[in-house]
Amino acid sequence: MAVNNLLLPILDYLMEKRGFDFSGYRAAMLERRISRRLAATRCKDFHRYLTFLQNNPAELDMLLDAITINVSSFFRDPLTFELLADRIIPSILESKFRLKDDSIRIWSAGCAMGEEPYSLAIIIHELLQKEKLRITPHIFATDIDAKALKEAEKAVYKTSSLENIKQRQITRYFTQASQAFQLLPEIINMVTFSQYDMLDQKRRVPPASIFGNFDLILCRNLLIYFNTDYQKTIFTKLHHALAQNGILILGQAEAPGPKHQHFFSRIIDFSPIYRKRQENISHET
Repeated sequence: MAVNNLLLPILDYLMEKRGFDFSGYRAAMLERRISRRLAATRCKDFHRYLTFLQNNPAELDMLLDAITINVSSFFRDPLTFELLADRIIPSILESKFRLKDDSIRIWSAGCAMGEEPYSLAIIIHELLQKEKLRITPHIFATDIDAKALKEAEKAVYKTSSLENIKQRQITRYFTQASQAFQLLPEIINMVTFSQYDMLDQKRRVPPASIFGNFDLILCRNLLIYFNTDYQKTIFTKLHHALAQNGILILGQAEAPGPKHQHFFSRIIDFSPIYRKRQENISHET
């Protein structure tokens, strides 16, 4: 489904002012979310909304928030995190120990307000302490939404974000103030946040990571926002960013398309967890 032509001037204006290209997002989702801002600003049509947008700079942030809705929580999809804690990360750490490699590199793509990378940090912190391993974790977390990233760096969360955390982990890793919970610095300092557009054609990996080579990438519930062509671009990028035998975790409704399924092998039948295969991949867009 093509993007409504009436939306294109709005998307062009967003590109001009903020540098983000939303043309690859699913058309129905874009129209639905932009329409919410029409209703909120009482504009009668997209043309009038564009005029309103041009005359009210603060509306740009409101529109970006509407398009990049950030829904997340700690240990969202508990089965995935149980597999990470019990099988995936221990296997990576064992391999690191065996190869005398003293670092593990992880990328959380589309990290929203940080719950996912911080959940990973908690798991790794506990495993390293339990096994008494001297391995340094490098967790890179990216999102297109600068506002969400600022909140992620603050690491203050409402009770609703902690529904899937065990009580002992809340006690161990958070301090409570009124109705909010502050994550402890020892976990915050394990994660590096940076703004990054998954459709960036100039940079194949987040600049903060310098060279990619990730042992583990989580790209969950992000691909569903993009059309098929842009999903191909992202899968090419993910394949390039993974280290040899690196692990890719997707959302429950996501899977590599026909042109990329030969570059990832599913390693768990009941969960969208894949291992990188070593065939060369063309840099198609």
